[in-house]
Amino acid sequence: MSNQITRRRLIQWITTLGGLATASQISAHHTESHFDDKSSHQIVYQCNKADPDYLNNILFSAGEMLRKYGDDIEIVVVAIGPGIHLLGKHPLRPIPALTIQKAGSLAAYGVAFHACGNTMKGLHWTADDLLDFATIVPIGADDLMLLQEKGFAYISW
Repeated sequence: MSNQITRRRLIQWITTLGGLATASQISAHHTESHFDDKSSHQIVYQCNKADPDYLNNILFSAGEMLRKYGDDIEIVVVAIGPGIHLLGKHPLRPIPALTIQKAGSLAAYGVAFHACGNTMKGLHWTADDLLDFATIVPIGADDLMLLQEKGFAYISW
């Protein structure tokens, strides 16, 4: 069994247990594709609320898609507006630590988390204000559109 497969199974197990790895320990950073070859499935989640139940629903769905499709899916979560607080080191809205840990675990497994640059400007945030696994995109809505144009299925709660 290759190290990559072993690592993926370990991360899947951690994710299943509720994200026991802390987000600060996760340094995986994926912007284009989470694996070397193109996946058969691509999905993008719009994350535009800071409500813990809403965030947990998105993260649970992303985890379920990973469990179903394994290495054959590429997942992106685009955080815009209040949803960006999921990706903040010191969110200005109350985000449970476990929710942030779940996001970190998913990132380690290959889920990409994109942070809207416009929203960050409005909050006076810089890259230093984001968790290590977040990638800044200039405009979150543009990112959603471009990913859909590339064939990503769009999911909004």
